Amino acid sequence: MLEHGGRLRRAAREYGIALEHWLDLSTGISPFGWPLPDIPASTWRRLPEEDDGLIEAACTYYEAPAILPVAGSQAAIQALPLLRSMSRVGVIAPGYAEHAQAWQRAGHRVETQAVDALLANVASWDVLVLIHPNNPGGERFDPQTLLSIHAELATRGGWLVIDEAFMDVTPNESLCRYTDREGLIVLRSAGKFFGLAGARAGFVCASPALLDALHEQLGPWTLSGPTRHVLKQALTDRAWHAQARGWLLQTSERLAALLAKYGWVPTAGCGLFQWCRHEDAGRVHRALAQRGILTRLFDTPASLRFGLPPDEVAFERLDRALAEVLR
Repeated sequence: MLEHGGRLRRAAREYGIALEHWLDLSTGISPFGWPLPDIPASTWRRLPEEDDGLIEAACTYYEAPAILPVAGSQAAIQALPLLRSMSRVGVIAPGYAEHAQAWQRAGHRVETQAVDALLANVASWDVLVLIHPNNPGGERFDPQTLLSIHAELATRGGWLVIDEAFMDVTPNESLCRYTDREGLIVLRSAGKFFGLAGARAGFVCASPALLDALHEQLGPWTLSGPTRHVLKQALTDRAWHAQARGWLLQTSERLAALLAKYGWVPTAGCGLFQWCRHEDAGRVHRALAQRGILTRLFDTPASLRFGLPPDEVAFERLDRALAEVLR
């Protein structure tokens, strides 16, 4: 199993600090979660039904011609490689490592490269996997450039897979609206922007034929009834979407300024995190953890990803800790 953020219980044991005393900045999950409604008892007692309006709500929210709900985008990441014969797969690095592992596990020839090298020779790949905006590297792509890359891949039956787990804050940059094109596959997560990571819910936007094949691979009832009930309401709450985008962008900018105050100018970031490459990342990660603040440490390259502090108290706590650790 690969390393991920959010392992707060493990940190609590390792550093001897009770769970309730931690500030968890190790994930890119919004601290301003969508306000949860009451869940009808019937959603627990009946099998989920696909004609409950969730797909229509998701198509509208993502501006996608067709969509498949899945148990988090992780489910699609693991299943998509099973739908192709052996392929040459290029995956952006640094990036979400589950992509490369899933394609390798399915027997494909996989190379992870920095984005400039990856895009310099699109002819080398049958499948190209990008993350937009990238996690943690923050790279962004011009949509028309991505469509041109897809067109080249599609001429030989190739795929362009784009993980847009962190796209909700800047939806105008999304490629979901173009996914009626064969071989263009966009993955979306409901966990990050909506703060619903525990629901394990996501969506795949692609051509109907590919979605049918993926649905067959994953089987029925990929999302629970209570999850479907909550998601349908969250996806249609347009007033909250607009508010949340404002909160997240302002908070992310404030976090970037705080880090820069102590000489850690973020290398990259988006509305849900800031990322700092630094040779001292390991020491700073441990020093912050000793103070009950959990960040996400990357070894290659040495770097830290900071999620968003949820409130003024959290910002003041991080400010004091950085002053002690980086003085």
